[in-house]
Amino acid sequence: CQPLGAQMVAHGFENTLPFVHGSQGCASYFRSTFSRHFREPAAATCDAMTEDGAVFGGQNNMFEGMENAYSLYKPEMLAIYTTCMPEVIGDDLNSYTINAKKKELIPGDLPTPYANTPSFNGTHIHGYDNMLKAILQNLTAEKKVEGQSNGKLNLIPGFEGNTGNLREYKKYLEAMEIPYTMMPDITDVFDSVCDGTYRLYAGGTPLKDAADSINAKATVSLMKYSTLQSMTWIKNEYAGEKEVLPLPMGIEKTDQFLMKLSEMFDKPIPAELKEERGRAVDAMTDAHQYIHGQKFA
Repeated sequence: CQPLGAQMVAHGFENTLPFVHGSQGCASYFRSTFSRHFREPAAATCDAMTEDGAVFGGQNNMFEGMENAYSLYKPEMLAIYTTCMPEVIGDDLNSYTINAKKKELIPGDLPTPYANTPSFNGTHIHGYDNMLKAILQNLTAEKKVEGQSNGKLNLIPGFEGNTGNLREYKKYLEAMEIPYTMMPDITDVFDSVCDGTYRLYAGGTPLKDAADSINAKATVSLMKYSTLQSMTWIKNEYAGEKEVLPLPMGIEKTDQFLMKLSEMFDKPIPAELKEERGRAVDAMTDAHQYIHGQKFA
């Protein structure tokens, strides 16, 4: 459902605490889903709305939850998203966050992007889209510098449940010497080191890099349907070239991805990546021949 996608985005930004405005059971579902899949802890908190909140509104829950979350965990950003209950009763997240800062329950300069993510509408990819757009709108506000580019690529991987794929994208970009900002970046969050030390914030896209992403040379999204709203907004607001590409799975679509990067940044595709492609083609050919009885008969 939508909040699951929103939580993945929130995990992918540096020192960011996912904050569920809704019931404790819902928050436990999202956390346990990620923990089962990645075999890593998924740190998130909630304001534990109950029947009282359903009748009188969830502002008091949110006030207490935000104050406690900031006091205990000192996030640099609090990414807020909803479940069914506050959506049904029409809770106003904008006024709640403004009022919380006025009451000095949380610092006035703490980024608090919020996304309406009702579980009864859409799926995880829509929640991903809504939260990503909210975070980028919040962080990039008044950060655009007209006529200047930071020369970087913004890479938006979409709802990607395999951290190995994200590391592979990074390998391509580093081999081609293309500076980049991946957002969100869950690689170190859900594939952390195992040294006996628990890290509440184990990685993620640096907030300053996300804020400067509006001045990038190019922005590429790899999953069309999980970034529809975000890319519509980015195309209107961001500098540089924008492109939506298919997930680079398989030789043909990986070629398309690498060739587009080469075109955007005028960089040759390195020999090491060409050799890797050759080995993949050979493996595919062997598998095809084996399946059709043309080899190893």
